[in-house]
Amino acid sequence: MKITAIKLYRFDIPLKAPIAISLGTIENARNILVEIQTDERITGWGEGSPFWMIVGETQASGLAAADDMARLLIGRDPLDIEGCIGAVTRYLPGHPTTRSAFDMALHDIAAKTAGMPLYQFLGGSKRSLITDETIYISSPERMVDDALRIQAKGAEAIKVKLGTTLRDDIGRVEAIRKAIGDTIPIRTDANQGWDVVTASGVLRAIGDWNVQYCEQPIKRHDIAGLRQIRRNTTVPIMADESLFDSTDAIRLVREEAVDYFNIKLSKSGGIFDALKINAIAEAAGIPCMIGCMSESRLALTANAHYAAARQNVRFCDLDGCFEHASDPIQGGITYSGYQIELPDAPGIGAEVDPAFLRQCPVTTIT
Repeated sequence: MKITAIKLYRFDIPLKAPIAISLGTIENARNILVEIQTDERITGWGEGSPFWMIVGETQASGLAAADDMARLLIGRDPLDIEGCIGAVTRYLPGHPTTRSAFDMALHDIAAKTAGMPLYQFLGGSKRSLITDETIYISSPERMVDDALRIQAKGAEAIKVKLGTTLRDDIGRVEAIRKAIGDTIPIRTDANQGWDVVTASGVLRAIGDWNVQYCEQPIKRHDIAGLRQIRRNTTVPIMADESLFDSTDAIRLVREEAVDYFNIKLSKSGGIFDALKINAIAEAAGIPCMIGCMSESRLALTANAHYAAARQNVRFCDLDGCFEHASDPIQGGITYSGYQIELPDAPGIGAEVDPAFLRQCPVTTIT
């Protein structure tokens, strides 16, 4: 089998409203869509959601990089996933989100060729996956309203974005906890917004309020600070922005800096490298979460296949499409409340609505 053509789409999805985290505000999902065509008429789809404030990529820079990556892959065997990913990684060692879209499309082709849903192709089986839902930074009153809405929908966990000041963030969690009661776990995420002193103060204050963990309390490079916070508080610490690849995973394990890993395909470079990260974590006794950026249900479906295929993935944060004003995907995962149901079609089992796709600017490389 040979890759004969690759189409690159500017994949813009409007949001219901802007969403705010400590690193900035997102107005729209400006994603990248990759379609890989082969001489055996098997097509693979992949999507990346570049968050410039996290991965250092924009849609424009990603599409420019994707043009070069696509030219490297024309004529190659798409089933040689390691060879294909190795080629683009050597040429452009950055751009993990863009690379992840190609990785996803290659895995889609491989699983379709094998006649298996992706979770089965990856060596797993269909299992129950439950996602949380995220509350973004706003006034305590607005965040309480969101928490009550999510609780009423039957959530088993609520994720709360923090990362401002000690007093304001303690107040946000306190208000939410008083409103929803003590039963539902709260998962906090500061997105690097605190320093060590502030993080320690906030986490000590909220430590008895059924807080399941805190994601990335401080700057991504401060591994010693993560280790210090972990030792000084009772809230488990999860690495997110500190964890891009297997090298980061080894360092975090060696430094005993965190309790959990947050793996995101858009951050790790795709499934091929995400499997390495989880293997390191599993060997070190560190459970993982599968997370997301602002992907459509196409990429969220691939993320869910990956999670189903690895028992060490204990938590799911696959709610990115909840903020989208439209859903351009056919097939893919479905949500029953917060339970995720995987498709059984070969490959990822999701494609883009042709009518929506016709609206997307496209570049074709042959």
